[in-house]
Amino acid sequence: NPAVWRGHLDAILPKESKVKKIQHQPALPYQLVSDFMKKLQTASGSGARALEFTILTSTRSSEVRLAEWSEINSDTQLWTIPGVRMKANREHWVPLSHQAIKLLKNLPRVEGNEFIFLGARDKRPLSDMALSAVIRRFNEVDEGQDAPWIDPTTGRQIVPHGFRSSFRDWAAEVGHYPRELAEHALAHSLPDKVEAAYHRGTMLERRRPMMQAWADYATCKDSPNS
Repeated sequence: NPAVWRGHLDAILPKESKVKKIQHQPALPYQLVSDFMKKLQTASGSGARALEFTILTSTRSSEVRLAEWSEINSDTQLWTIPGVRMKANREHWVPLSHQAIKLLKNLPRVEGNEFIFLGARDKRPLSDMALSAVIRRFNEVDEGQDAPWIDPTTGRQIVPHGFRSSFRDWAAEVGHYPRELAEHALAHSLPDKVEAAYHRGTMLERRRPMMQAWADYATCKDSPNS
């Protein structure tokens, strides 16, 4: 079959990722994350706390919305996300900063409801629009004023997923952390198979100080990398 991809066209044509234009999610420059966090901490509601936790952990909003208390180990300050909720279908370990632990301790718990961030309905998680709605409300300003929380490169309103990009830029430009360390924190699969083979571990203990430094930076706490 001349149209078959594997074993034929894949050796002739470039991969889709090489020719397909990547459209990045609207993100806030990392220099403005602490300003956003100050605003966010004044907001009430489960959606605001979920967004705050998303930023502190640099995880995906879906992973946060469906997070359960059984996944949190306060003693080791570790959040274990099951593989079924991960994009790569692999279990992921997230070291929790002091700020993230404090946030969790201040959350209400409802008997019989395992979700950390409570939805509007009984025993239901937050909706997939709950975190974005927090940003939208922040941008609902008087007519004639500019919305502050936008991506300056596109003019589009920032989205929760964009804070992962903010973290990635901070890790490289401020923290000067190795690329593979930040990629592990974001649960990204390394594109280079040879490189990935050498980094099969989770780099968990090396990620702990990085995530604490990010939380310190985002909340304006004194840190060597602030």
